[in-house]
Amino acid sequence: MKLTLFTDYGLRALMYLVWHPDRLCTTQEVAEFYAISQDHVTKTVQRLTQLGYLQTRRGRGGGFELARPADQIRLGDVVEALEGELALLECLQTDGTCTIESACRLRGVLAKAQNQFVEFLNGHTLAEIAGPKRPPRVPLTSTEPTV
Repeated sequence: MKLTLFTDYGLRALMYLVWHPDRLCTTQEVAEFYAISQDHVTKTVQRLTQLGYLQTRRGRGGGFELARPADQIRLGDVVEALEGELALLECLQTDGTCTIESACRLRGVLAKAQNQFVEFLNGHTLAEIAGPKRPPRVPLTSTEPTV
């Protein structure tokens, strides 16, 4: 399974907030820290706000912060929310079809693996993956594809 860059950026933004708990952060600083597009960070922050993971303040001195403590944010929930419907194969999608469904047992095996993936992630919180409440000394390098 491969997660999208959108989810990657969402998790990065959330970790950044753990490292800066006593102030509002901006999309510009997060983008600069990770060397990624500010537009992508903005879209990710908007979605995380809609999902209730962030709260934002507009205007001068505005920014965003975690809407609840990092130890109450489960990774599986975030990944599922940002990815949308997780489906390893088309047949696992809500409206998925399969021409060999009556003879195939792959669907059940992959559905179980998919569920265990999310359950495993939900055994970990944002506080755990962010590590110490300080950012790394050197910003991470970008994983954005070059155009």
